[in-house]
Amino acid sequence: MTTDRVPSPPNGAGASGRKLWCSIVEDYDLDAHEELLLVQAVRCVDRLDEMAAALAEAPLTATNRHGDEVPHPLLVESRQQSITLTRLLASMRLPSGEDDGARRPQRRGAARGAYGFRDVA
Repeated sequence: MTTDRVPSPPNGAGASGRKLWCSIVEDYDLDAHEELLLVQAVRCVDRLDEMAAALAEAPLTATNRHGDEVPHPLLVESRQQSITLTRLLASMRLPSGEDDGARRPQRRGAARGAYGFRDVA
């Protein structure tokens, strides 16, 4: 970072959230919008830890009101939180691996990605 002051993790952050926060803010200067994304990622990581702890003692399935066996609701929510975390971190556009430190250019793709639709005649 260019300043000596490293922002402290958000209040209530758990061990994994603090670790994620520190690993990013110690190496990168974040804009305000990136810091807000990181706060949400920290919360997401901590929720994932809580759900994993609860699922460690719980069965993988539950019985719904119709008597059917369905995936445990925490298992489903854990999957959704994992997807959310991945998207939050990807939207920060941090360099990965042994990059030269330059930020990657932001891709501007729509629902079909960078390729778009085929020509329709």
